[in-house]
Amino acid sequence: MLTLHHLEYSQSFRVLWLLEELGAEYELKIYERDTETYQAPPELKKLSPLGSAPVITDDKVILAESSAIIDYILDEHPDSGLRVSPDSGNRVRYLFWMHASQGSMMSLMLMEAVFQILISRVPFLIRPIIKAILEQASQNLIKPRMTSLLKIAEADLQLSKYFAGDRLTTADIAMVYPMAAAKDRFYLDADYPECNDWLVRVQQSESFKSAAAKDGRDSIVLRV
Repeated sequence: MLTLHHLEYSQSFRVLWLLEELGAEYELKIYERDTETYQAPPELKKLSPLGSAPVITDDKVILAESSAIIDYILDEHPDSGLRVSPDSGNRVRYLFWMHASQGSMMSLMLMEAVFQILISRVPFLIRPIIKAILEQASQNLIKPRMTSLLKIAEADLQLSKYFAGDRLTTADIAMVYPMAAAKDRFYLDADYPECNDWLVRVQQSESFKSAAAKDGRDSIVLRV
């Protein structure tokens, strides 16, 4: 049986949500973060050299990386309807958001998180200098790219209720973490009503609620 090795309040929530949406049989093993570093515990690092969640095990298979895991699970459920077929007019949008979620949006969110960690940990005397440099880098690099991505998302969600049409797909499941992170960090503000409506809408699905209950959260509260 497939086992999801899940770290609370992490990107592996997407895989948990996917499994709940599929109604799949799986075992859930939850790991707790280190109370000081908020990093994954040593037990999880033994499974994958990346030392991060999600990781799945399935017989002899050990697989990390969210997008790879999503593809692996969908291969096992070919009739789920959560993929968009190559002959669909929504195929390009589906592919774009599936890969933009991790390749673009989460990369920017991670970069900003690293900036904040650096600011908090440098010696006090040079902190103002480092803070000014990194905040300028954020303004010049991260914010413009996030704004561009959110404008594309807003335009696409004006066309349909979900990122790849009028039904939930794994593009939406992949996008929930970076969109929630953007909301948490005040990028996703009132200028993006369709994006905000989408974020509320997906959280109202029964599969999302079920996954949230197993994760122990009342709403999307995330850590990179």
